[in-house]
Amino acid sequence: MKRIVASGVLLLLLLLTGTTGYMTIEGSSFFDSLYMSVITITTVGYGEVVPLSRAGRLFTMSLILVGVGFVLYLFGEITNAVVEGGLRRILGRNNMEKKVAGLKHHYIVCGFGRIGKVICKALRENHLPFVIVEHDAQEVQAINELGFLALEGNASSDETLLRAGIKQAKGLIAVVSSDADNVYIVLSARGLNPNLYIMARSSGAEGTETKLLRAGADKVISPYYIGAVRMAQMIMRPTVVDFLDLTVHGGELGLRLEELRVSADSTFANQTLMASNIRKKHDLIVVAIKREHGEMLFNPMPGTEILPGDILVVLGEHKSIKDLEREL
Repeated sequence: MKRIVASGVLLLLLLLTGTTGYMTIEGSSFFDSLYMSVITITTVGYGEVVPLSRAGRLFTMSLILVGVGFVLYLFGEITNAVVEGGLRRILGRNNMEKKVAGLKHHYIVCGFGRIGKVICKALRENHLPFVIVEHDAQEVQAINELGFLALEGNASSDETLLRAGIKQAKGLIAVVSSDADNVYIVLSARGLNPNLYIMARSSGAEGTETKLLRAGADKVISPYYIGAVRMAQMIMRPTVVDFLDLTVHGGELGLRLEELRVSADSTFANQTLMASNIRKKHDLIVVAIKREHGEMLFNPMPGTEILPGDILVVLGEHKSIKDLEREL
């Protein structure tokens, strides 16, 4: 594009030079001189409106030699920009939609604002598949340059959500800036996939959380409320907050707090916590057990039975957690 703009400026300078030359040599008017410059440079040759002297013809030949090659170059640049740019966009869009069509058990992130960027970064760091739906074409291009899968469109549109693979998706995260838009997104998503896990952002305005839950959201999060609570906790319980940060995000202690699901064919299924030897074998602490129907058992007793479908919340080193995950 910069080359095209620069070439256009040079073309104007060339026309100005030709016009000035004819006005000076032949004494013609500005319009007649401009006309002569245009038909000379473009080799149209409708005929001379200004009788040319010997000097005028020499000037015309020079203008032809310089101008024709330049005009051909300019038209070539424009053609390349239009044709190649268009083809690149079409091929890029087709390639993107093929990749999205191949996704399964992925997450759909609606909106790539400040919150969406953080969510996508976390999903990538944890190797979870996801696709972003964004209505801003320029933002979609920037997302593609980051290496993320992105679709341009309105996230509340059924067509857009179907293109994003909502039928095969594991979850949807609605984090666009407007509460009303998030409500429409949740309504559309729930209608297309009744079993989809849906999380929505709330501005914290009164009644917003209730509307989002009625629309079909499983979880409603208000970043402002969470941020305020965290700031208060850091004042009242700074050590606890620092410890949780280390276990959730990793740090110098090397500890992680993770959740692991117990499969039906796991050797730990239907065993008590003591009989499983998770603490002794893997050096992990089972902080809580979440039953498949939703009941949460905090600090479970040694005699607590581990059932298929349970989610174990464990605390320990990352390597030990991965070793236990393979057995579950």
